[in-house]
Amino acid sequence: MKSAKIFLVGENEEVLHEMVETPYEREDILQLLLEKYTDLLPGDQINPDDPRRWLLVKRELGVPGEMQGTNVWSLDHLFLDQDGIPTFVECKRASDTRSRREVVAQMLDYAANGVAYWSMDTLRQSAAESALKNKSSLDEEIRRLTLAENPEEVEDFWSKVEANLRKGVIRLLFVADETTPQLRRLVEFLNEKMADVEVLIVEVKQYLGKANHKVIVPRVIGLTE
Repeated sequence: MKSAKIFLVGENEEVLHEMVETPYEREDILQLLLEKYTDLLPGDQINPDDPRRWLLVKRELGVPGEMQGTNVWSLDHLFLDQDGIPTFVECKRASDTRSRREVVAQMLDYAANGVAYWSMDTLRQSAAESALKNKSSLDEEIRRLTLAENPEEVEDFWSKVEANLRKGVIRLLFVADETTPQLRRLVEFLNEKMADVEVLIVEVKQYLGKANHKVIVPRVIGLTE
């Protein structure tokens, strides 16, 4: 199977730089990209009328299997959008040999147990540590996310997060460099039938060229009317 190509136009518009679709060497490369560049989750594609913005809670966030229990699983990323909707992100490469059922079941385990057993103190502390890693404060990050103008709005945001989490109003994003038609159909079906849970795929393709040129192209799959 031939790799897809795109072309980068040179400054003088007389040269086209050929960029070839290339798999990620390791899954953690894709994870790190999402941690550093949250806009690779294309919020304008997820909601064109009100583009989603993101706050990273934590990469590799532990998920307990019981109340106040030890962590059983590790979610690749948890983000919050400006409406306080918890967004679960799991990254997979096309070379991952696990079946689509196993991948989806794993995500549902994360969601079911995270909704039930995460405490708000844990989420706030994790988000504060992530903000500090970016040389910022959590309150600053929330004001940037929500466009808040006073401290009360920051607390209101966390109230929304808790309400959404307890009601199961969440978003599940499968992030991959390439997905199968079977997984796409399964995600579309879940997105059609689940009222409170939005389920989507984000394909984040990597194109490499000469002179260390690199292009990353994200695309949302699974949106339904």
